[in-house]
Amino acid sequence: MAATLAMPRSLSLRAWARVAARIAAMAVLLLICVPFYYIYRLLGIANPWPRIFLGGVAAIAGVAVKAKGHKPAGPVFLIANHVSWLDIPALSHITGTAFVGHDGLASMPLLKWLCAMNDTVFVARHDRASVADQVEQVRAALADTRALAIFPEGTTSDGTGLLPFKSSLLSAFEPLPEAIAVQPVLLNYGPEAAQIAWIGVEHGLDNFLRIVARRRPLQVTVEFLPPLAGEQLANRKTMAQAAREAILRALAG
Repeated sequence: MAATLAMPRSLSLRAWARVAARIAAMAVLLLICVPFYYIYRLLGIANPWPRIFLGGVAAIAGVAVKAKGHKPAGPVFLIANHVSWLDIPALSHITGTAFVGHDGLASMPLLKWLCAMNDTVFVARHDRASVADQVEQVRAALADTRALAIFPEGTTSDGTGLLPFKSSLLSAFEPLPEAIAVQPVLLNYGPEAAQIAWIGVEHGLDNFLRIVARRRPLQVTVEFLPPLAGEQLANRKTMAQAAREAILRALAG
């Protein structure tokens, strides 16, 4: 699919103007939010600024985010499908969630800094010895945000189906802390999914530029599905399977 999409270098001058304006707006928003983030952090009070920033990024990119269903009132693990980098600002805008990300992101200083402000838990997929540390990070993130989201496909899909869920990415959730709900979430871009999906050999920067160059607005529905229960919560494999089946049913409906 990626090979058939126009690469950013073929954008028109008007499209490049939209890219420049939106990136400038995101930079201004970041400069506004960062000082307030650190002030709130020093005061030790609930910090809304990562959510404000990410929600603003979605709006600047031309994305209208709509919620469907209900998130539990207490702490929750959100298990979602993954289509685009837009999933993160969209889901954060609705829930204020922190995220579980692979440790490769931590190798990029700017991205690591931004992720850290949103209490991202970095998972070392091939380092089983680090699981105990990851569990502690999970608990710390939940204490701050009351929600933690993971994309168990491990990469992005085309938005019309699901890749296999990697239960190993749920290792930090096992054993499941008490009084924590586990809820599948469908990120639904409708008929636009294949056009915004980041798949194949497309470079991440190309995908970013292509999306922020769009003239037409984009809508994503964040659909909260019923929380897992009973035997579905037995271990990370049952959680991954039950969540995937629930998201597939919602996607087909």
